Amino acid sequence: MSVTVRSFAKINLGLRIGALRPDGFHELRTVYQTIALHDVIRVQPTSGSRIEIRCADPRVPTDESNTCHRIVARALAVLKMRRGVVIEIEKHLPVKGGLGGASGNAVAALLALERALKKTMPASERLRIAAEVGSDLPLFLIGGTVIGSGRGEEVYPAMELPVIPCVIATPDIGVSTPRAFADWDAMYGVQNGTSDPPDAGDQPSSKLTRSTPSDRMLRFSHTVSAWLSGLSQNKILSGVPGSRGRGRAETPLLDLVRTGIENDFEQVVFPQYPALRQVKRVLERAGASYASLSGSGSAVYGLFSSRKLAAAAAAKLREQGVPAVVTTTLTRQQYWKKLLASSG
Repeated sequence: MSVTVRSFAKINLGLRIGALRPDGFHELRTVYQTIALHDVIRVQPTSGSRIEIRCADPRVPTDESNTCHRIVARALAVLKMRRGVVIEIEKHLPVKGGLGGASGNAVAALLALERALKKTMPASERLRIAAEVGSDLPLFLIGGTVIGSGRGEEVYPAMELPVIPCVIATPDIGVSTPRAFADWDAMYGVQNGTSDPPDAGDQPSSKLTRSTPSDRMLRFSHTVSAWLSGLSQNKILSGVPGSRGRGRAETPLLDLVRTGIENDFEQVVFPQYPALRQVKRVLERAGASYASLSGSGSAVYGLFSSRKLAAAAAAKLREQGVPAVVTTTLTRQQYWKKLLASSG
């Protein structure tokens, strides 16, 4: 049986880069948010034992390095099944765009495989093999608003939040995540396990005492915890300027971003690619309540209080030759309903 599922994208609401760990990864803190843009994944079990990847986009690998190939191979081993599988990837999301396209594809392939084989793995086993394949994969096993820590693979569902319009700009620029991390380390003299990255306002040559990585991680965690606490008590987050007096349907995500959370990757990616900084400025000038690089880029997004404002901002970017679309965030319930609306 062939199974088709949607593979949704994500954005990062703030991203804090911490110490370089002994395993070679950086400690991270972020808030993931799934959005309605998506690829389409089709999975068809076959005879034999070959895993075949098919994709019309030449930038997508079709060998064993593909995340879909890797996670399906692990899933078949866990299920103790020797089957051939054809995975078709209908690509709409940018490659190396910071929207989690490859990671979402892998999780969608895993879920489609289970449905095609009429087998189900324990949720903990899904999360385990997803984390083995990549840091961004586990978030797509939760959906909605997700707290990310560790190297990004430790994920915790946040409260369901109202949908908000957003613009996703996808300049034709490929940003390498490993290169972005390397540039971060080079800029701030990071060494294995001993990094001391600065706050966003610090300069590499600053003689001032900088925060330790653990301090920076704690501040981010405290900010997010205070935001979640305010949500649970149905209160506007204390200290967020300009947020009082509006309905709760408008404010939850905007409350978070108005705390000043930032994406640390902007410090190293924007100097390399000034066009991305300009895209962010266009979104801000067009009325975005918050604009940011997603992951290490190159996608830049803006959150808006109305779809009308978002549509005007997207049109302005397209006038300047920058591909941009209007979409929305997805709640967890919407994410799973739309993802699993498959056809046999």
